Amino acid sequence: MTTQSRLFLVDQLCERYPSLTTVKTAIEDACNQMIACYENGGKILVCGNGGSCSDSDHIVGELMKSFEVKRPIPINLQDKLAAIDPERGSYLASHLQQGLSAISLTAHTALITAVANDIDGEVIFAQQVIGYGRPNDILIGISSSGNSQNVLDACMVAKAMNLKVIGLTGETGGKMKEYCDILINVPGRRTFMVQELHLPVYHVLCLAVEHHFFGK
Repeated sequence: MTTQSRLFLVDQLCERYPSLTTVKTAIEDACNQMIACYENGGKILVCGNGGSCSDSDHIVGELMKSFEVKRPIPINLQDKLAAIDPERGSYLASHLQQGLSAISLTAHTALITAVANDIDGEVIFAQQVIGYGRPNDILIGISSSGNSQNVLDACMVAKAMNLKVIGLTGETGGKMKEYCDILINVPGRRTFMVQELHLPVYHVLCLAVEHHFFGK
């Protein structure tokens, strides 16, 4: 996908949700940063609480398999699978899709409860950034207030480890704005209204990245 096409996707988003015009540049910057991350062999980590926890899982679901565009696995991998098992390997070769590496830090129940019990409940995401994070990776932190301590801690560790940090917050940005390389602070302060705007934003981010790597 060309830069012009990505801008068109963001323009369409702002036409559907005019209030997001205030964060249009930040959304464009986030698209570019995510593409650069993947081009440099990085991955994306995502975290949030409550509804933002669900958003974290949702984002990973859109990145790790086909969203709108077909993503056939490479021919050489298809051939290797078929050589291993002509029947099942051929099935896998024709059905599996390429993924864009992403991890939801909210999804590992045993690990999260172990960290909460053994260390501190507020560091459940920061501990995972320590384990998963590498330079060139991105952390997407989601908090409608921008003040969720466990997300703030993850952002702080990410900055210390030279990850890029993209924040999805409400309009004030909260304390999170201090740690974000890119802040998408959608208009609104009431939690449900902020969350209603986060979804179309991250859908466009995922679409832009997918079309860049897999679109024609």
